[in-house]
Amino acid sequence: MINLSIEDIEVAALQLSAAERTRLARCLLLSLEQDDMELDDSILASWVEEAERRGDAYDRGEMGAIDFDESIARARARIAKHRGI
Repeated sequence: MINLSIEDIEVAALQLSAAERTRLARCLLLSLEQDDMELDDSILASWVEEAERRGDAYDRGEMGAIDFDESIARARARIAKHRGI
């Protein structure tokens, strides 16, 4: 890899034509989107793994369940307690 500072890269990039800068910008933005997608995929995989773990624990009788409204009420109460409301 070429060892250039970000400042050197910026100076060089600004010397490109508008079309070349546009192409470079698109390439950089796409690379950021790809990083975001990989992060999103990793987060999703973690949530799926956790959901499966909890589902298996429920099936084995190791974990109970509460309905949605009760879960939301408990979460709101914990948030309020944390905020000192």
